[in-house]
Amino acid sequence: MGDVLAGIQATWEFATDSVLIRFERGIRTPKLFQALRQRRIPHEALGSVTVTEGRRGTVVLHAAPRAGADPLMEAASGQLKEGCDPYRLVLPAAQRTLAEYYADELTARLVPEAAEPAERFLVAAPEAPLHFKAYDGKASFDGSRVSFRWSWTGASSAKWKCGDQSFPVAELTGVDWRSPEAYDGYLRVLRQGEPDTAQADQDPAAVVFGLGYGPVHESLPFAAAVLGAARHSRTVPVPVPAIATGRRDPADIAERIRHLGELHSSGLVTDDEFSAKKAELLAEL
Repeated sequence: MGDVLAGIQATWEFATDSVLIRFERGIRTPKLFQALRQRRIPHEALGSVTVTEGRRGTVVLHAAPRAGADPLMEAASGQLKEGCDPYRLVLPAAQRTLAEYYADELTARLVPEAAEPAERFLVAAPEAPLHFKAYDGKASFDGSRVSFRWSWTGASSAKWKCGDQSFPVAELTGVDWRSPEAYDGYLRVLRQGEPDTAQADQDPAAVVFGLGYGPVHESLPFAAAVLGAARHSRTVPVPVPAIATGRRDPADIAERIRHLGELHSSGLVTDDEFSAKKAELLAEL
């Protein structure tokens, strides 16, 4: 097709085999769009294309991906607000005829199995490295493993007992992302053979969101990147780099021992647990 359609907050570029969506930067553009910067959706990843009435004199061209085609939408699992759907192009109502033209063009390029779930991801996941600050710790992803480092002010005693966590993507089966806009938002990594029934604030495989922590534009691309890497690792072996074993910051160790002592004094950690964890922390110096 080779055409360009400029809408509100995004521009779509129509190629022979895909649609490249470029998001604008600006105070009215959702932060998620700014974080994504762009999305390229192949025609084979499209499930349906529609034109509907929008708000305040606009129309919406919506190119919805097939189920299972986009790791971002899979991770979101229907929790995104309508205005944060990256596959909706909002246009002035005067451009309805133009929107319908492109909808017809894209519909003609749908694959026969468009209504069926995709067998693999067809849209690229956000690229690592990624990180964000949760209420009870810091989450980071380097492309091969997910790491959770607990905050001494927010993490539960259960998480402190387990210590900081690191999960190779080869051991993960997926992610469970609950929007921070819900009262109990969190991100949990799902592991082979491990139950995921524990409350997020007690589960060392999860970080908890909260007011100002784990916003959608940071935690959702993170979840999508992890999901994409986990699915990819099932079919293609991913080499796991060696982890450096450099010494930890003495001040950080001292702070962690101090907090451990508080847990011990309050009866949340037994004598044996306190001694074992303290020895483990001292060994990192």
